[in-house]
Amino acid sequence: MTRSFLFLLASARPDGNTAQLARAAAEQLPSGTGQRWLDLARLPLADYVDARHAGETGPEQENEELLRQATLTATDIVIASPLYWYSLSSYAKRYLDYWSKWLRTPDPDFRETMAGRTLWGVTAMAHREEVVAEPLTLTLHHTAAYMGMRFGGVLLGNGSQPGQVGDDERAAARAKTFFAQEAPLARFPYEQD
Repeated sequence: MTRSFLFLLASARPDGNTAQLARAAAEQLPSGTGQRWLDLARLPLADYVDARHAGETGPEQENEELLRQATLTATDIVIASPLYWYSLSSYAKRYLDYWSKWLRTPDPDFRETMAGRTLWGVTAMAHREEVVAEPLTLTLHHTAAYMGMRFGGVLLGNGSQPGQVGDDERAAARAKTFFAQEAPLARFPYEQD
C-alpha cells in the first residue's frame, strides 16, 4: 500500500512550533508520498457527547465527516499537538474522542480499517526535560494499541515563543529520520512478554 500521511495540526497558535517541527519532518519523506494537512483549530468539532449506550448516535457534527474520511484514507496519521498541561491539546483530544463514535457509526469497521496503520506524534513543549511529555506519549501509544495500529513514537522539540523550535538542534536532527523508522505494532504493557 502506498503511504499517505494525514497531518493533524492541533495547536491554538497558527503555524506554531509544533507545526514547524512537523513540516521539518515531513520534508524528509520520499517525493511522491501523499500528504494532507488539516488544522483542527480551523475544523472545529463540538464537544463529544457519548450516546453510544443510549441507543443514539447523535447528529453528525460540522467537519466530522471530512475528518473521518481523511482519517480512513491515510496510512499514517500524525497528531501534531503542542504539550498543553502535560498532554494533548483540546483539539487533538476532541478529535480522538470522535473515534469512539466512529467505532460504531456510521461504519462499524472503523477499528478493523485502522488496524495496521501507523499513528505518530509531533510536539513542541516549553519544558526541556522530555520526560514531562510521557502522558501525551502514552495517550497516543495506548490509542494505537487499542486500535491495533503501529506507533511511530513522538518527535519532541523545545520551543515556547514563536519560531523557537528552530533553535533545537536535537529536534532538527531527529526530524530528519523520524518518519523513516520502522514503527512497531503498539501493545499495552500487560501484553508484552
